[in-house]
Amino acid sequence: MSQKRASISDIAKELNLAVSTVSRALSGHSRISKATRDRVQALAEQLNYQPNHLAAALRKGHSNTLGVIVPHVDGHFFSQVMKGAESVANRAGFNVLLCQSNEDYEQEQKNVVTMINAQVDGILVSVARPTPDFAHFDKIQKRGIPLVFFDRIVDSPELNAVELDDFQGGYQSTKHLLEQGCRRIAHFGGPQHLRIYINRFGGYRQALKEFGIEVEDDLVIFSDMWEADGRTGMEQLLALPNPPDAVFSASDFTIAGAMRVLKERGLRIPQDVALAGYSNESFCSLTEPNLTSVDQRPEEMGQAAMQLLMEMVHDTGDVAVAPRKVVIQPRLMKRESSMKGKK
Repeated sequence: MSQKRASISDIAKELNLAVSTVSRALSGHSRISKATRDRVQALAEQLNYQPNHLAAALRKGHSNTLGVIVPHVDGHFFSQVMKGAESVANRAGFNVLLCQSNEDYEQEQKNVVTMINAQVDGILVSVARPTPDFAHFDKIQKRGIPLVFFDRIVDSPELNAVELDDFQGGYQSTKHLLEQGCRRIAHFGGPQHLRIYINRFGGYRQALKEFGIEVEDDLVIFSDMWEADGRTGMEQLLALPNPPDAVFSASDFTIAGAMRVLKERGLRIPQDVALAGYSNESFCSLTEPNLTSVDQRPEEMGQAAMQLLMEMVHDTGDVAVAPRKVVIQPRLMKRESSMKGKK
């Protein structure tokens, strides 16, 4: 049977003391006699009193808690972002409240309400893939809660954000495949209402342009970037009269699905079809062959996003500060799946 949690009022009533006296005694205030402090502490231990730090913090105007909304944490990227973000927050004495949208627009809206009701001091957000509009984030700003987007950001000059240079990531990957002698390079792209996938596609197009190659519609397939999408996409590409000799995917999960199809068909990687993905998931170095991928430097992104958010939380508001955008440079991790040996 659960026992009612003892409060300061319970202790005060039992000892016939004022609530303010009990509060000061529990905090070790020097103006309260040692005898009274000892009596209060003894009864607090007997009643198993636990201080409500959240309530105390809120009375001071803050909760010492920062919120993070992510699509999911079951992959390498967002788990490493959280590692970086929490390390910065914890060193500064903040707790972190995590919510997952699970790539669901309605759940993301509920996450926003949860964060507001929890009275967090600031919120980090990476939006879900299906999110069609961003009006629900207006609730956060209207309440004056500091807000920073990261990775999947809202493209607005009025918002604070930390992002990867995804154009450069797409460009480097495609250029690398071109330097390996590939000329019919397909692209698996994500939803084009999200800036990260727009930019990765843009980098792909730019690299092809520099090599004098036109983008072929049949070689570009957009999807929600799951492994099943990679399987379906690869089967669609192999059915073309002139299949591709390489695929650059905006997601490692999608390229993993493509790899399975190629192996089932008895096609060699990279000799027949070279592959390059995005995010440098942990399985990239475990597949056979190892997968080339773009390292998004997630831990560094989490640190940068949390640092920016805490700067906003600590801002006194005396001087207007222009919104900031931090851009992190990607690293192409070249592995066996793309290395044909040509330059």
